[in-house]
Amino acid sequence: MDYIVRAVAADKQIRAFAITSREMVETARQHHNTSPVATAALGRLLTGGAMMGVMMKGEKDMLTLMMKGDGPINGVTVTADSKGNVKGYVGNPNVLIPANYAGKLDVGAAIGYGTLTVIKDMGLKEPYVSQVPLGTSEVAEDLTYYFASSEQVPSAVGLGVLMSKDNTVKQAGGFIVQLMPFADEEVINKLEERVNNISSVTEMLEKGMTPEDILKEVMGDMDVEFTDKIETGFVCNCGKEKIAKALAGISKKDMDEIINDGKEIEVKCDFCNTTYKFSVEELQTLRKQFR
Repeated sequence: MDYIVRAVAADKQIRAFAITSREMVETARQHHNTSPVATAALGRLLTGGAMMGVMMKGEKDMLTLMMKGDGPINGVTVTADSKGNVKGYVGNPNVLIPANYAGKLDVGAAIGYGTLTVIKDMGLKEPYVSQVPLGTSEVAEDLTYYFASSEQVPSAVGLGVLMSKDNTVKQAGGFIVQLMPFADEEVINKLEERVNNISSVTEMLEKGMTPEDILKEVMGDMDVEFTDKIETGFVCNCGKEKIAKALAGISKKDMDEIINDGKEIEVKCDFCNTTYKFSVEELQTLRKQFR
């Protein structure tokens, strides 16, 4: 079971989240039939998005993360709610590029240079929208930069996806550690040193470490207090009714053209690749219903 833990440390001067997300990322891989580098890119953003989602307070709050760059993956999009549900897709799931200089999947080159857009819909008149330039496009560093520049919260983000030889997901997980405004210099320095010297997320997961273990490893002797454990997973809430509503929004002229073609149509959900079929009769009913 994939889950997220929430914790505080160093007398609440630090708040932290950690996640194990192997099943979530493998589910996404199966839905989208992604190449290894596309799985790693999508998996990292899903993993980060799930933790950022549970930071939101409202029952109906929604978070959207979009990494749009000039690389061949043609963008990565993830949405998450505040309950641990997350979904996402990439523009080009079949992207294949050479490994980077370290022999690792080159997520940065797949995404390329561009922007990270963060949208938080908290039920207000307007959603909160923030955009920052992508730095490395390796995902974790870009989320770190977003927290520092848009939310003014110094953070350390670690994300990892490890693939098996058969291209399934072997390990996936991550952490987000954030300093509170009242954190003292000693805590800041200690945390910085710990973060700079820990193993990578996938190495920790390969050793069998849980999200709790990962946070203990990151914090060292700064007392960690776990406050919550939340189940998380890849969940798409699409359905024929939702797709029908979206179809009903197209112009009368376009709908008439589709109906006059006399053939059933197929509409695919971007987030989970499920295909929905609509017969001519269903389209005619839709046309009457929503006009």
